[in-house]
Amino acid sequence: MTSLVLPDVAAQTAFSATTLSWVGMYGIALPIQFHDQRLNATADAGVSLDDAQARGIHMSRLYLALEALENAELTPEILRRLLQTFLHSHEGLSKAAYVRLRFELMLKRPALISPLAGWKHYPVEIDARLVDGMFHVEHTVEIAYSSTCPCSAALSRQLIQDRFVARFGTSDHLSHSAIVDWLGNSEGIVATPHSQRSRAIIKVRMTEAAVSLPTVRLIDTLERALGTAVQTAVKRADEQAFALANGQNPMFCEDAARRLHKALSGERTLQAFHLRVEHAESLHAHDAVAESQWRW
Repeated sequence: MTSLVLPDVAAQTAFSATTLSWVGMYGIALPIQFHDQRLNATADAGVSLDDAQARGIHMSRLYLALEALENAELTPEILRRLLQTFLHSHEGLSKAAYVRLRFELMLKRPALISPLAGWKHYPVEIDARLVDGMFHVEHTVEIAYSSTCPCSAALSRQLIQDRFVARFGTSDHLSHSAIVDWLGNSEGIVATPHSQRSRAIIKVRMTEAAVSLPTVRLIDTLERALGTAVQTAVKRADEQAFALANGQNPMFCEDAARRLHKALSGERTLQAFHLRVEHAESLHAHDAVAESQWRW
């Protein structure tokens, strides 16, 4: 019986001898373990092609190696081992290996006042590379928050002052109850500042000594710095507390960027960071954007 030999087209076809910096696959479906959760992720996996005489790489070897992420908690060390496997399976072909993971982390967040709680999703991206023996991990997380315009707040206060003078004049003999009543109805509060849903996109580079991915700690630190993270389940008391937080934290996009820069500067596990804030203007049809970075 004659055995069937499958054709190897990659070895048979002539090609132009050229090295390539990245060859691999994008958008691989992959379950991962992270923060005690099993999450659906997509992976981009690749290696360099440094042997100019080789037609291509062994993509199936990269695909099969990703199985190591299915049942182990995602850490820098697990990513390092994965990239080493990429290189070992392409010995003589590749000197650099890459993997990028995208997923949404689910965190249950408490309401501001009431005992309610609800789930929020945070888009996360982990980018790891092993190049010439140097291992790097970059970590991106996105946070949604509310931003109240300081200029709009000041203009609203001026209108309220003007309406107060129009109603009571310059009298020095106003009763406490009259002022309280006036402040509590629509005649008094004639204007409110505009707020918008905003987002911060934070990208950090971990130090080589990092043993874990500080996603949750970063999210908590950055939300505290902003003071107005979007909420989930709320009662009226929570909505009022959120209105108070917005009133006490008016910020332009520049203010938000500076707050986040300061908060990230205290993280010792970071080698570098880049941040971008986007305020989806409710006054204008365009967005207001600010960026900052350190050692990037």
